[in-house]
Amino acid sequence: MENTAILREWFRRVDSENTGSITAFQLKSALAVGNLEFPLTVVQQMIRMYDFDRNGNMSFEEFVALNKFLLKVQQAFSDLERGRGYLAPDDVYEALVKIGFSLDTPAFLTACESFDQKKNGRFKLDDFISLCIFLQSARNLFNSFDTAKQGRVTLDLNQFVYCTRNERMGLPLAPYVSSSMRIVNLMIKSN
Repeated sequence: MENTAILREWFRRVDSENTGSITAFQLKSALAVGNLEFPLTVVQQMIRMYDFDRNGNMSFEEFVALNKFLLKVQQAFSDLERGRGYLAPDDVYEALVKIGFSLDTPAFLTACESFDQKKNGRFKLDDFISLCIFLQSARNLFNSFDTAKQGRVTLDLNQFVYCTRNERMGLPLAPYVSSSMRIVNLMIKSN
């Protein structure tokens, strides 16, 4: 879906009410047609990642940004799945590096454990995309506090409350990180 005309046509079909934007439910259904099954919370996070006008829906321009991210993720997956249809944990690490995520070993293992849905060491495309959505969302939140761009943040209680509130409102941090302190310690280095 790299061609803008193709993207526009796809978007028009999904926007069945012709509002100029699509909802999380519409995006979830459209992704399912392409055999990508995500929980609604993940789809909502996809929208939040690129909801530049903060209206809760996805405009065409916002969808183009999401599509660019998803293509990058899918390409990294395709480059390393070797015809198996899944990534092993070592492949996941290599794919994340290709995308621009650099995690230390404890953060990487925690994330892998959380997104290995069947607990078999095999990350299918939708599992890998969900992991990347989580990491990008965590990076975005981290970057909002790392105003000096030093790769470290210090949070006061108010900022910590804000982070945990965002976690409960849809950022997929709580189900995937075993304690609130790991959220603060999760170090995602920006490229």
